[in-house]
Amino acid sequence: MSAEPIEETIRKFALQNAAFFKGKANPKAVVGKILGGFPEYRSKTAEITQLINSIVAEVNALSPEAQKEELAKTAPELLVKEKKERTYELPDLAGAEKGHTVMRIAPGPSGPLHIGHTRVSILNDEYTKRYGGQLILRFEDTNPEKIDPEAYDMIPEDLAWLGVKCTKTYTQSDRFEIYYDYTRRLIEMGKAYVCTCNGEKWRDLKEHKLACPCRDLPVEEQMERYDRMMSGGYEAGKAIAVVKTDIAHPNPAIRDFVALRLVDTPHPRTGDKYRAYPMMNLSVAVDDHLMGMTHVIRGKDHLNNTLRQKYIFDYFGWKQPEYIHYGLVNIPDTVLKTSLIKQSIQKGEYSGWDDVRTGTVRALERRGIRPEAIRRYWIESGIKSVDIQFSWDGLYSMNRDIIDPISDRYFFVQDPVRYDIEGTDAIVGQAPLQPDHADRGFRFYRLDGPKTVFITEKDSRAFAQNKEVRLKDLCNLTYGTPAQYAGNDTAVLKKGVHAVQWVSRNSVPAEVLMPDGTVARGLVEETILHEPSNTVQFERFGFVKLEQKTSEKVTAVYTHN
Repeated sequence: MSAEPIEETIRKFALQNAAFFKGKANPKAVVGKILGGFPEYRSKTAEITQLINSIVAEVNALSPEAQKEELAKTAPELLVKEKKERTYELPDLAGAEKGHTVMRIAPGPSGPLHIGHTRVSILNDEYTKRYGGQLILRFEDTNPEKIDPEAYDMIPEDLAWLGVKCTKTYTQSDRFEIYYDYTRRLIEMGKAYVCTCNGEKWRDLKEHKLACPCRDLPVEEQMERYDRMMSGGYEAGKAIAVVKTDIAHPNPAIRDFVALRLVDTPHPRTGDKYRAYPMMNLSVAVDDHLMGMTHVIRGKDHLNNTLRQKYIFDYFGWKQPEYIHYGLVNIPDTVLKTSLIKQSIQKGEYSGWDDVRTGTVRALERRGIRPEAIRRYWIESGIKSVDIQFSWDGLYSMNRDIIDPISDRYFFVQDPVRYDIEGTDAIVGQAPLQPDHADRGFRFYRLDGPKTVFITEKDSRAFAQNKEVRLKDLCNLTYGTPAQYAGNDTAVLKKGVHAVQWVSRNSVPAEVLMPDGTVARGLVEETILHEPSNTVQFERFGFVKLEQKTSEKVTAVYTHN
């Protein structure tokens, strides 16, 4: 660049800065580039700054598309942004030994996984890979009212897509007899009891640090009650098995907690075989011990559960796992609750678990969000106890880093308006499939015979007002019916003429499903029919994932801009 006039060098740096910062170049940044690269101008700082300010103002008057198009022609190497790689790494696990960690992912099978579930799944997987231990998938299905039988298959599929590898799988509904056995042992030890009090009364007594009348009954009587409970001698809701803690504990949530409850709802897997259903603090404590958990990652909303489960570990003399409690995450602007999604599917409001209006893993996959982006997001979020707000823009930015270099570009014209062109016999042009990778090839254009193009309704209104327009990578037009060919000089961009996307009469009808469930309709250039990838970028519209490509119709799902 040093051999060219300084004005041209300044303009290139201004165009580069604008391209990287949403169309607005910062004159101070350009001054820094010039004075840093050309020290001979430092003695003329005032003069060079005035010149830079003038050129930056000209550049900022152009549309972002015009800026990039000019830079691509004059200095395409400046379009490649040098990225400063930042390395994020999770902290070491306390007491972890190579090859000896055992961790777990423990979903309730009420539906497929959603974006919130991916956090604990990826964190556990990252640590298992680091230490070379075991990662257990455990279905915690002890609440028969909240089970979707299909989830037993959907969850492993979701984990596989995320790149999470589990070494073993357990299902708690297969393990009821184990939980019964440990409950019996607790009662025999005097560490648990069977309560037949009214539930409201039992909770009220606890709240006031008072024991219910059942708590101190002799062990023999407790065992009789337990046998009766197991043999169907009590109606549902009339008896519970309770683990004793400190009835005067300063935290009411820690005082005596339920181990077993009676439920008449059939279980999707076991039917009516069992009526006594273990509560999570019993089943989780027993399983974490028997499965040899060394480290448990969970949200800090489980802090009280950790304290409750410690009683069971202490009663049996078991070594507790190391617990890591991360902060809660608020995920805005999406539907996550599986019961609500399922209702909407049943009502025909949602197309299925992969409906793009939801935050399920399946919906993210359908939209073109890559698992590597989700993994990077949670690693960079870390495992601290502070609460966080999930950023969709942050995830999209990470996903963009992955798909941008591999996404070919195509023109998509939404709500198309037709223009016939006169004034020349033929018009030819070409555009790179990927501006940063010329080796990927080009899209070649030739309009002859009846020359017809389509541009968006929005661009058509601007064309009618401004009387001039540039068809990107093709030619310039002046307004009229028909429009008139006005050459192919890109210098019109410096005058503020807008460059717009367009398609020819050989284009293909296209529909893009948007994140809010609406459909954007228009035309896409026919060369997309030969595109080998399912992820592309519709210029000035956004990245999309292709679902169907035929000469009659192209359908896609919007990813992000």
